[in-house]
Amino acid sequence: MPELPEVETIVRDIGPYLTGRTLRNPQLHKTDVLRGISRRRLISSLDGQRVEHVSRRAKHAVLLLRNGLRLIIQPRMTGTLIVYDRTLRAAEQRYAVLEMKVGRRETFVYRDVRRLGTIHLLQEKAWLSYTARIGPEPLDDTFDFANFVARLHGTRQAIKKTLMDQARIAGIGNIYANEALFRAALDPSRRTDRIDRHSLERLYRELRAVLGEAIAAQGTTFRDYRTGTGQRGSFQDSLLVYGRAGQPCTQCGTHLATTHAIDGRATYFCWRCQGTPS
Repeated sequence: MPELPEVETIVRDIGPYLTGRTLRNPQLHKTDVLRGISRRRLISSLDGQRVEHVSRRAKHAVLLLRNGLRLIIQPRMTGTLIVYDRTLRAAEQRYAVLEMKVGRRETFVYRDVRRLGTIHLLQEKAWLSYTARIGPEPLDDTFDFANFVARLHGTRQAIKKTLMDQARIAGIGNIYANEALFRAALDPSRRTDRIDRHSLERLYRELRAVLGEAIAAQGTTFRDYRTGTGQRGSFQDSLLVYGRAGQPCTQCGTHLATTHAIDGRATYFCWRCQGTPS
């Protein structure tokens, strides 16, 4: 967390507040999130810069600045990006990593409770190199079934691990990999190269469907994630397997199981609907 739907929600929320605005008085409270840039250069590069565009790439929020640099923030598990139109409360200020004024009253804040996220500031050439290492966006119109199959080709890894490989497909994390595989009635541990075409077609449809539904619900909130305006997402109310170990399967009533054997992450599944893990 946050995964593609959460970061997409954040970007849609903060974009109207940031686009066309000038960043003022940037303050970096913690430096351990920086990657390849010093505090001094970050502050000097941001101060007084106009935000030309706000977008998402995989699990990253990307701010294109007038000077051609891109501020890239990956909030990861405990990070949030919020625009406040009021003074921050003490609890909100407590975990602030980066904050900047963007209007008369608005403040853009990157908060991160455990500081697992990262901040990059990249020039165009470096950005093109960075984004080239990430797979295609699964909700793009150009990402058709043939493209999906091509991205999964040539690996013997478990299908769940393959789906979460950011070099193959962008933005899919543990929550939505679990959900898509359950909807597609696929064993999360099945070798990718042993899945038949019909099952892959089903997985392709369900993956895109669950991502779209999660965006419509403004993401999944269990603990730290908030939208770009500080609200909770609501897709946690629609999860069919993730976080529901021991509860009855919505399809057959069997108690859902969990394992950490596939990729070290919690995998939730129905052994009856998705087959016995191999």
